Amino acid sequence: MNEYTDTETERTFAALPPAQGRGFAQTWWGRAWLKALEDTALDSVQVKAGRRLARAGAVGAVSVRPGRITAVVQDRDGAAHRADVLLAELSDEQWDRFLDMAVERAGHVAALLDRDMPPHLVEDAAAAGIDLLPGMGELEPECDCGAWDHCGHTAALCHQVARLLDQDPFVLLLMRGRAERPLLDALQERSATPGTPTAEPTGVDAAEAYAVGDILPPLPAPAGLPERPGVPPSLDTEAPPAPGIDAAALEFLAARTAAEAHRLLADALRAEAAPETELTMAQDAVRLAAGDPEAVVAVRLADGSGRDREQLSRAVRAWRLGGAAALAVCEEEWAVEGETLARARAALDSAWEEDERPTLRATANRWTVVGAPSQLRLGRDGRWWPYRKEQGRWTPAGGAAQDPATALASVEASGNEEAV
Repeated sequence: MNEYTDTETERTFAALPPAQGRGFAQTWWGRAWLKALEDTALDSVQVKAGRRLARAGAVGAVSVRPGRITAVVQDRDGAAHRADVLLAELSDEQWDRFLDMAVERAGHVAALLDRDMPPHLVEDAAAAGIDLLPGMGELEPECDCGAWDHCGHTAALCHQVARLLDQDPFVLLLMRGRAERPLLDALQERSATPGTPTAEPTGVDAAEAYAVGDILPPLPAPAGLPERPGVPPSLDTEAPPAPGIDAAALEFLAARTAAEAHRLLADALRAEAAPETELTMAQDAVRLAAGDPEAVVAVRLADGSGRDREQLSRAVRAWRLGGAAALAVCEEEWAVEGETLARARAALDSAWEEDERPTLRATANRWTVVGAPSQLRLGRDGRWWPYRKEQGRWTPAGGAAQDPATALASVEASGNEEAV
């Protein structure tokens, strides 16, 4: 989050870059904020105009304080207007009820600290008579352009704030009247308040518990990770290799084995490595080819994996973008059905505003943009992979994304980079 001012009563966020290729709100509470704008504004044309201004990066730094958000918004003609949107603060009595509820359910506090706002937190607050999210008519506009209802400037401000809310729901709580630090301090104070005394638990004396440790020798320190993989011995000797032995291929294989061993050790020491499935011979050939072997070795890898040189080149490009998962998306076509298809359609429907959605033609797990050399491929893990048509063949154009609009935008970005 590009934030440059933070006090107990006001937070100011630097202007965000233009939002391209995706909807403004990615979280459910961000979408609820925009729904309140749409329900409040009498003119939907102004809401769309504000969305276009925000998407173009016309909203300046956003100031957030209790009951009000403010920013300077530039029209397309360059004219600047101060836009404000007001939201009623919660009363002290309502905040007391919110704090009591949050202390009783520790998961609510943990979710907020993770910058999440689960639905049950909002539901529990509503049950206690506290409306955290705004409803119809609660986002009150003020703009120096003279509009009495929401204009393009206040609508643009609301769209930009939806992006801030996606990143940090404490922004909403500040609008409702409480900043993050004082709110957390109040929660901690309530949690530390002594309750009903309980019976003193029985246990083992700490000295007795640790005495056993003196019997055992201390564990050795974990091995450190070398800065780089070891260098295999050279096979360049005066003696000719035995018949059927390709010295260059053997040297390359030894070097790649050392590099893979170094990677596995690094994962093990970080204790973050996920279990890996064993690669097939065809997959392992691509992994080896990604190490830039000599031409003669690359030919052998292509032949051994059942690919020609062009197919191996595309496979290597996919591997470098995402390993075995990216390779499977590159070379496998599978039918998307049932619940998986429903989730894919929902992701595509929500990725763009209705008037900005590209026309897509679906074939199995591949969605091709009509009239453009761009394609989205759905992996079995639910991620979207961008592809671009080059010389009549679909080629990987970037890494995976959870959002189809983000993946599609990377196709255009990679095309622009190549054109420079």
